[in-house]
Amino acid sequence: MPEIKDLYKGIPRMDELMEDMAKARPGASARLLKDAVNAELSALREDIAKGLISDLPARRIILDAALARLDESELPSLRPVINGTGIIIHTNLGRSCLSDRAAAAVYEVAKSYNTLEYDVEAGERGSRHSHIEELICSVSGAEAAMVVNNNAGAVLLILSALAAGGEVIVSRGELVEIGGSFRIPDIMEACGCTLREVGTTNKTHAEDYEAAINEKTKALLKVHTSNYRIVGFSRDLSLSEMKALGEKHGLPVIQDLGSGCFIDLGNYGIEAEPTVQESVKSAADIISFSGDKLLGSAQAGIIVGKKHYIDLLKKHPLARALRVDKMTLAALRETLRAYLDEGRADREIPSLAMIAETPQSLKTKAEAAIELLKSKGFRVSLCELEDQVGGGSLPNQMLKGWGIEIEPVGMSVNRLEELLRKRSIPIIGRINKDRYLLSVRTLRDGDLTKIAEALGEIFG
Repeated sequence: MPEIKDLYKGIPRMDELMEDMAKARPGASARLLKDAVNAELSALREDIAKGLISDLPARRIILDAALARLDESELPSLRPVINGTGIIIHTNLGRSCLSDRAAAAVYEVAKSYNTLEYDVEAGERGSRHSHIEELICSVSGAEAAMVVNNNAGAVLLILSALAAGGEVIVSRGELVEIGGSFRIPDIMEACGCTLREVGTTNKTHAEDYEAAINEKTKALLKVHTSNYRIVGFSRDLSLSEMKALGEKHGLPVIQDLGSGCFIDLGNYGIEAEPTVQESVKSAADIISFSGDKLLGSAQAGIIVGKKHYIDLLKKHPLARALRVDKMTLAALRETLRAYLDEGRADREIPSLAMIAETPQSLKTKAEAAIELLKSKGFRVSLCELEDQVGGGSLPNQMLKGWGIEIEPVGMSVNRLEELLRKRSIPIIGRINKDRYLLSVRTLRDGDLTKIAEALGEIFG
């Protein structure tokens, strides 16, 4: 067995490895090449020092390991994935995918100078709100609208502009916590508002609000519990009842609608979700909702309501801090335009198309996928699944779906999951009862070809 000093002496020289690396990856950054070689040689020396190596690996193996480090370093941490989980609006996987039209619009404004804050007709500075406000109002029926960076930002702006220094009354059954332990009470505290809780977790009556209203009250807040449901012996006020109470006491009624649905999901055989249009008709003064959930667009917080209040929000200092960029506006505009034509939205917007897909259509897709994979020699089978909308929307609603079960020949299910997940384009599936499953509902065009390629490399 070689002595440790001989192992150290046998380590290839950095400049030689760098030269081989440059030949293998022409055009790669010299700095990244050096970092990859350094990291591999340092790891090799550390293993020698720990007594983990008795024979030095062949030069080719060391070079391949350094090349693997280089390739990994060049992969962006934010990159596309294949979503086989069956969760349509997957928060960890970027929520909603953009429609082709929306993605093309983003590309056009991203690569060019544009009219973000320029009025072509007047030849002077314009407002970024002008690109989207009229369209939002047309789709929702609201008097006025604006957009900020997300719905939490929308609620922050609304409460800061309308209720700072005063009390805001909310039902105890609506003290929502969203992802990342972000809570309605925390937002209120950040806005300088005092939270006034009324009622109980399961029941809140009009008289509870009446008893809490005083000279410090600045607003009434209704929060749609989009990520949970209170069922059974329960009662809360409708938005119309809240509005009547607000008018009686001269208080604005604010609604945090959460998911931002614009179509009747009952048409797809799933439970009802309040739409933005319904909230506008119920005369809420200010309504906010997300852009990247049921709306199916980019991350944004969309605010609609009475013009008087929207104008106040636009003038507030936070409006500039929370404003959206050209790419978000471009994506929102094309997404909202799809809602102007009946039936176009659920054809073009990926999230809605996935929700609308029928079990029979999904089964047909899954059978075709299995036939293709079997023809390439993989052991796969058809399986019935339950999919989810996700993104904190419709928490109790499961969607009947179909998928592919992949048999992990020669390895464990967990090892198969790891190998698929750690690819340059990660494939994310689910493990259920020691089975590896891919739902076809959330697979996009071209995904199956990539899955077949990955399985070919894994199983040889």
